Amino acid sequence: MKLQQFRYLQAIVENNLNVTEAAERLFTSQPGVSKQIKLLEEELGLEIFHRSGKHFSHVTPAGQKILARAENILREVENIRAIAEEFGDEARGTLSIATTHTQARYFLPPLIKRFRERYPQVHLLIHQGNPEQIAQMAASGQVDFAIATEAIALHRELIMVPAYRWLHGVVVTPGHPLTKMESLTLKAVAEHPIVTYVHGFTGRGQLEQDFQKQGLTPEVVLSAADSDVIKTYVRLGLGAGIIAHMAFEEDTDTDLVYLPANGLFSEHITRVGFRRGMYLRSYMGYFMSLIAPHLDQPRLEQAVSARNQEDVDALFADVSLPVH
Repeated sequence: MKLQQFRYLQAIVENNLNVTEAAERLFTSQPGVSKQIKLLEEELGLEIFHRSGKHFSHVTPAGQKILARAENILREVENIRAIAEEFGDEARGTLSIATTHTQARYFLPPLIKRFRERYPQVHLLIHQGNPEQIAQMAASGQVDFAIATEAIALHRELIMVPAYRWLHGVVVTPGHPLTKMESLTLKAVAEHPIVTYVHGFTGRGQLEQDFQKQGLTPEVVLSAADSDVIKTYVRLGLGAGIIAHMAFEEDTDTDLVYLPANGLFSEHITRVGFRRGMYLRSYMGYFMSLIAPHLDQPRLEQAVSARNQEDVDALFADVSLPVH
């Protein structure tokens, strides 16, 4: 058995059993991948993939168990490499993050600035996507950390730790009828056209549930994944914007009025996801501590070695999350 064969197995599964796409991803040839899989099956004396003609149709029961072990082996190979890099030069490396626009635009910049001051030789990569794309990037090892509010993982490979709490607020143009209210209500907000996030981003699903609980169905005239886009169309007079509190900047959004909506909308928790069994380099631990003080190295190491997500949740059960 060879590590390269395990990498081929993993790539085939991640590309929906398409050998050609797996080969392209690995910068090799399709015949070469097929040959190595066949050699591995011959060595083991069983089929890992069931064939339908020349194509793989599904993973066999034995293949599923082999793939799980192969993934563990490949993960440990990466951890060994990370340990070697750590002791070779603990201040040099790469930190890759997958997150949504709101996190990348409003939450991360001051953290990245502090991180760069401490680790100027660490190369940073920030990928943006929807929550499912973000989770997949972390589960596949394309990024180190996934940061999002929605459930960022249905993937068994990911550990999720709570980072911080946040709320929605309402933004309108000066003179908007909502600015004249002494106490904002959901009913009053629902009487105006709404501009907010698309489904799957920044708590949109929970927003709808908050209105529904009071028997309200607001008219959402425009949806966007980008907080800046939402504010742009509020400025054009399309309606009242509902955005994450962190997305309103007093110094730059001087032409808008922010209306706190404390108690109107549900509270949200942003989480950080990373691969189970992952070796956390010292600069990764420092980055996590910047996100929230309770994400310190000792607690993170316990989370990495936890048996399941329930054990991870128990580690943070007594933590009072910061609010942003």
